[in-house]
Amino acid sequence: MATLLHIDSSVSPSGTSVSRAVTDAFRAAWEEQHPAGTVVHRDLAAHPVPHITADAHTAGFAAPETHTPGQAEAFAARLKLIEEVENADAILIGAPMYNFSIPSTLKAWLDNVVLIGRTAMTEDAKAKGTPVTVVASRGGSYAPGTPREGFEYVQNYLKAVLGDALALDVDFIVPELTMAPHNPAMSDLVPLFEASRSKALDEAAARAKKVAARVAA
Repeated sequence: MATLLHIDSSVSPSGTSVSRAVTDAFRAAWEEQHPAGTVVHRDLAAHPVPHITADAHTAGFAAPETHTPGQAEAFAARLKLIEEVENADAILIGAPMYNFSIPSTLKAWLDNVVLIGRTAMTEDAKAKGTPVTVVASRGGSYAPGTPREGFEYVQNYLKAVLGDALALDVDFIVPELTMAPHNPAMSDLVPLFEASRSKALDEAAARAKKVAARVAA
């Protein structure tokens, strides 16, 4: 049975969050293709994972039999997150832009799952090549050629971490202008937001079916 690891990090609940709406669309299409499959869902806003600690960090580079009680406890929690990545056939991440970057809860999750020599910077990484779809929503537009292009630290960062360090096969879906319905100064942009959201929902469904077919093959 195929396993999808679904990560959400928006502080906004379903019904108001664009990134959650798009990840939900992906998941629904995925489950249509894999009705007997497994979805592991982590809502990092509702249930944050621990920030990386000295014990969790140092334990990753020490033999288990040498771990102190503190290291053993911290690494057990970290190992659970790592194994979820390693056991996934596909990964789905909701990554809204907060203050030009990713939510701190998502950064904490990444700090736990990036382990040099096991998940990162090694040819032997079990998760290498796993397809990962990132829904990188944002309140404005940071596309090439826009005034705020240089403030885009979500896709650039996640390409480096997910693609380069973890060697995952990364694809982005980018719904933009999500603040338009809520900011009177952006009211003229509401039609563009609606078009971007609709496109993202369609892309999510199509991407899910493509990834599901790839996994099934």
